[in-house]
Amino acid sequence: MRKEIIYSLKSPYRESLDVTAFNFGAGKKSVAVVGAFRGNEVQQMYVCSQLIQELKKLEKRGEIAEDCKITVIPCVNYYSMNIGKRFWTMDNTDINRMFPGYDLGETTQRIADGVFSALQGYEYGIQLASFYQQGNFLPHVKLMETGFTDAQLMKLFGMEFGIVRTPRPYDTTTLNYNWQIWETKAFSVYTKETDTIDDKSAQIAVQAILRFMSNVGIITKKIHAAYRTEIIYEAGVEQIRTEAGGIFVSCTEIGKTVEDNEILGKIIDPLDGETISVIRADYSGIVYFEYNKPLINENTVCFKIIKD
Repeated sequence: MRKEIIYSLKSPYRESLDVTAFNFGAGKKSVAVVGAFRGNEVQQMYVCSQLIQELKKLEKRGEIAEDCKITVIPCVNYYSMNIGKRFWTMDNTDINRMFPGYDLGETTQRIADGVFSALQGYEYGIQLASFYQQGNFLPHVKLMETGFTDAQLMKLFGMEFGIVRTPRPYDTTTLNYNWQIWETKAFSVYTKETDTIDDKSAQIAVQAILRFMSNVGIITKKIHAAYRTEIIYEAGVEQIRTEAGGIFVSCTEIGKTVEDNEILGKIIDPLDGETISVIRADYSGIVYFEYNKPLINENTVCFKIIKD
């Protein structure tokens, strides 16, 4: 293993922001794995740390294929992580909305440019992503549909679901999208948590990434299959929104199969405890997303169901 600072930003008030990469093997740029861009992505950083531990063992045993380089970047924005803030500390901008970056631009544009310069040229790119909605997700792999990367490659991760997302205008400034524009086959891997650590889903992600590396010949160790991945499009995911605001009580959990009209949760009046709204499934399917905060506003997405 070789540690390398791929980008450094000086600060007048704090130590330099040094973005560190951990490199394994040597030769062609085979796969890059990136963790936390945001200050609350603790789980994503943790997954990368556990992946590094596994890669150290593989390298020691000579199980990284010849002429293959693996790069892991656990955390980019630890400035924000140190103070518990999601976005960049100074101007509240999101580094993962600044790609491909600009070396003479604003601070987050410069960081994105420095990181992206180091990440270009890899055959595969994997981002440990988090989502803007508050809640728990069923672990899955996602592909931004740009026409460059084959969706069937998601099956090589062996996760239960592979989801194809049609890019929206704001997606065009993300790492995943720009990786593909610069001809890297890019994927996003999602686990159950973001700002807390869930070791079980973290290990699912680690094994999925190693399984992908094994299946494309980057590592020589055989990683046994977990699932026959079902490829679905986001249009096949039903979003259920609340009809009232109040205390949110879930009556189900991610991964559970539910039937049409089944009760998923309820909203309770925070003052008198009366149930003011019952949340029901509009379709039968598998619960893929569950809101996980005690208070919720009206018209908020509280569940997502992968429809049968």
